This record gives sequence, structure tokens and C-alpha cells, in this order.
Amino acid sequence: MIKLLSKLVFFAIILVMLMTAPTALASSDGSQHYLCGGEPLEAIAFTGPVDAADIPNSNGGTVPGAFLVLRWRNGTLQLPRTNNAGVPSYTDGRWWWQALDPDHPEFAQLRGDVQQYRCEPEPWA
Repeated sequence: MIKLLSKLVFFAIILVMLMTAPTALASSDGSQHYLCGGEPLEAIAFTGPVDAADIPNSNGGTVPGAFLVLRWRNGTLQLPRTNNAGVPSYTDGRWWWQALDPDHPEFAQLRGDVQQYRCEPEPWA
């Protein structure tokens, strides 16, 4: 009986985690669609929790604690907001994103030789 109860609790926790994950909460209405490296990419920005309300760099309506979810090449990346001055940028140390020009954001992989992927708005979006 205890094994059954612990399994039910485990599955309930997993279900709650799946329902509250960024990809589950993201609506495609607020996402941006691009072709990056010739392949479809969806970018979804989240404001995220903030530890300190007085952080001075809040350009673009974001502050450190915000993050960006990128869906690309059958995978999902979650990139945290950097604290760099200016237009918001996002990186996890390997992938980097910045939309200085919203129609042509900069997207790169920072492993070994830097690989940059040309991005442009999806023609049908």
C-alpha cells in the first residue's frame, strides 16, 4: 500500500512539474518565429523571478532572472538573461542570443570556433 501511495505522489509531482514548465506555459501568440541557419526557430521571452528589485539594467523590459526559450532543430534551449548593459542578451555559456535588430537577431554557438547562425523572420509568420 505504501509503495502504491509513493508512486502516486511521484507521478503527481511529475505532472505538476510538466504543467508548470516554461514550454507548457508558453503560448505561441507571444513568441517570435525566425529561420536561423535555414531552419525554423521559435523564441519565447519570459520575465522570470528577480532576486533584487533595484537591479539597474532593465532595458527591453527584462532584468536578470528573465530567460529566453528557443525551440530549434527538434530541441529546446533555455538561456538565462545576462547582466550586460544595453539590449537584452541571453546565454548559457554555449549558446548566445541578442536581438539588437529584432528582424535579424544574433544567434551563435560559442564552442570551439564560434558558429553564427543567420536569422531572419519566418516568411509565413
